[in-house]
Amino acid sequence: MTKTIHRLPALRDHFTYVREQSVALCQPLRPEDYVVQPHPDVSPPKWHLGHTTWFFENFILAAYSPGYTCFNPELNWFFNSYYESQGPRIKRSSRGNMTRPELAVILAYRQYVDDSLQALLASDHPEQEKIAELVELGLHHEQQHQELLVTDIKYILGTNPLFPPYREISPPAKDTKHFSFPRPSFVTISGGLQTIGHQAEGFCWDNELSVHQVYLEDFQLSRRLVTNGEYLAFMNDGGYERFELWQMEGIEWARQLDVKAPLYWNQDEEGNWLYYQLNGGLQPVHPQLPVTHLSWYEADAYARWAGARLPTEFEWEVACRQLAPAVKPYQNWADSGQLQAYAPVREEPQLLGTVWEWTNSAYLPYPRYPRPEGALGEYNGKFMVNQMVLRGGSCATPHSHIRLTYRNFFQTDKRWQFTGIRLARDL
Repeated sequence: MTKTIHRLPALRDHFTYVREQSVALCQPLRPEDYVVQPHPDVSPPKWHLGHTTWFFENFILAAYSPGYTCFNPELNWFFNSYYESQGPRIKRSSRGNMTRPELAVILAYRQYVDDSLQALLASDHPEQEKIAELVELGLHHEQQHQELLVTDIKYILGTNPLFPPYREISPPAKDTKHFSFPRPSFVTISGGLQTIGHQAEGFCWDNELSVHQVYLEDFQLSRRLVTNGEYLAFMNDGGYERFELWQMEGIEWARQLDVKAPLYWNQDEEGNWLYYQLNGGLQPVHPQLPVTHLSWYEADAYARWAGARLPTEFEWEVACRQLAPAVKPYQNWADSGQLQAYAPVREEPQLLGTVWEWTNSAYLPYPRYPRPEGALGEYNGKFMVNQMVLRGGSCATPHSHIRLTYRNFFQTDKRWQFTGIRLARDL
């Protein structure tokens, strides 16, 4: 994280806003929805509300607030996620067993910590600058969990046989029988020696440091994301059965799928493809919107089928910098208040805020990576193995949380996040 000069009143206001946003995301849920965990990768909404609170209590209040009394020390067992340095914790796959403490206790916990944190920020603590930096980090951590909340809620509801909508909003009218979409348009990106990494003032994660240079050949990048209709053509061409398109472990993974299609796609009795959307529930697949909820395996196989490839994360970042002046402001951020939020919309050219775009880069440290010491050094550094980088943010990402150097990362089989495809090709 880069050092910044904090204006405490603005930070306190932003703290209130972010903390309220997490609770607001859960408002459409039924009480039963807060607890279930249908997959080990998915955490119950109640756990997210507690864990983000534990982060502030454990790393800031307990360390810096004189005489602070923990709300309930037993909650550490539930809400420590993966910090070995912070003691024992519940198994990730067992978070759905947490029927107690009940939601009312978790909300009281949040209020207790919020009040204590605001009082600390209003004090004349001698380490106020350090506290402010940690609060800023904690807020970005909470915004990560807000995105996870959206995607976990979608999995909880979207894998329910009743397909209950998150919000009762009628989907826009669309013609799924007659449609057309233009062939992908590619723009040439200049290569050469390029500077990579976070170069601006303000917050960034440690994995965006340090700034370094890479050499790139000139290449081409698609102006838009791959659409549902284009991906359906891949499916109809036997894409999931054609072993020559897949990595070896990818085709073995694909053969195990119950439905050979993106996550949340299902066919009705007449063979029409439907997909689950948070707004409105189950509905016909819109052919012209970006395809999403794909694994890296699927993205890589599709790119090969299309005669292209996935960009490296360095190509993606350089292209984003070069195309930035031509990219119009985006309106569909997760915290925008737009009714279409939490679903990709057709916005082109646009590299930020639609879907997380798989790259062909392994998640590795940059040269001279400054892995932080202490507990917070566990945040990113220890995951730099067996994962692939994604760039760009998604429709579930808060606006103030994303930037073009942001490095997300997942294992190659993960697809419950809003993940999609942008093609690249060599000259």
